[in-house]
Amino acid sequence: MNLIQFTSENGARALGIAENGQAIVIEGIESLYALAQQAIEQSKSLETLVAAAPRGAAVALDTLVKEDRLLAPIDHPDPAHLYVTGTGLTHLGSASTRDAMHKSESGKASEDLTDSMKMFRMGLEGGKPAEGETGVQPEWFYKGNGSIVAHPGQPIPSPAFAKDAGEEPEIAGIYIIGPDRQPRRLGFALANEFSDHVTERMNYLYLAHSKLRACSFGPEIRLGELPAHIEGRSRILRDGEAIWEKPFLSGEDNMSHTIANLEYHHFKYGLFCNPGDVHVHMFGTATLSFADGISTEAGDVFEIGESQFGLPLRNPIAIEAERPVRVTQL
Repeated sequence: MNLIQFTSENGARALGIAENGQAIVIEGIESLYALAQQAIEQSKSLETLVAAAPRGAAVALDTLVKEDRLLAPIDHPDPAHLYVTGTGLTHLGSASTRDAMHKSESGKASEDLTDSMKMFRMGLEGGKPAEGETGVQPEWFYKGNGSIVAHPGQPIPSPAFAKDAGEEPEIAGIYIIGPDRQPRRLGFALANEFSDHVTERMNYLYLAHSKLRACSFGPEIRLGELPAHIEGRSRILRDGEAIWEKPFLSGEDNMSHTIANLEYHHFKYGLFCNPGDVHVHMFGTATLSFADGISTEAGDVFEIGESQFGLPLRNPIAIEAERPVRVTQL
C-alpha cells in the first residue's frame, strides 16, 4: 500500500491512498504524522487503520502533479523535530565512483586504499550480520532538519556558495519515535539526496559540508518491508530533453549492508530516540550523474522513478541568491 500527502483544491491538507492513478482521501486524517501517532496509541498497524477509515473523494495523481499540490509524504508540525540523515558506501558498486573522487593526486599505487574503499570493504565483510548480531557501522552523515525538505515538484535550492548541484537517487526509510523511545518504521520512499560533489572531492573531510544541502523525497510512501531488488531510473532534463539517464539499483540484494544494520547504527544513539521525532534516513546509491561528467544548471529537472514506489520524484534546481552572514555580539 502506498500513501500520499497533498493539498486539496481549497488548500487544506489531505492524506490519501495512492492506487490506480488516483489519490483516495482518507477521511478524518490530514497527515501521515497524525496517522502514525494513532497507530502507536492504538497498537495497530498503519494498514489496519487505513483499512478501517472512511474513504473520501478521489483525485487523479496527474492532477496533483500538474497543479503542484504534492507534499512530502511525511512532515512534522515543528520542522526542527524532523531529522534528515543518511549513510554512504552501502551499495555494491558504490565504492568505485567515491574511490575515484577521493584518490590523492600524488599518484599513489593502487594497493594503497583510500578511506572510501576501506569503508566499503568493511561493509562487504561485516555489513550483513546474522540475526541477533551487530554488524560493522557504515559511513553516516547529517543533512539537516525538516526545513531543508523540498516538496515533490518544488525547486531544490542550491546555495550561492555551492560548487556543484548534483542528484543522488536513493531510497529513504521513514520513522517515528514512540513514547517508549523506540523507533517505528512507517515505510520507504524515493529520495534525492542532493549533494555538492565538487566540494566533497576537494577533500574527504569536506563530506560533512557537501551534505548540508536541501533534498526531496516521495511523492509516495510505500508501507511494509523494502523490496529486496529495486531497479529504478534517474534522469536529468534540460528544456524538456534528457541530458543524462541511467538506471539505479537498491534493495538488500544490491547492498553491502542490511537495512536492519543501517537502522541499528542510526538509532543506537539516544539523541535520535526522542518521542515524537520523525527521521528520514537515506540509504545511499551507486549512481551519480557527476561521475559521468555532468554539470547541472539552474532550471534542470531531476527525475527519479521506480514503479514500486508510484509517482516519480521530480524537482527542478534553483540557485539561491548570496546570503550575507553577519555575526554580532550581544
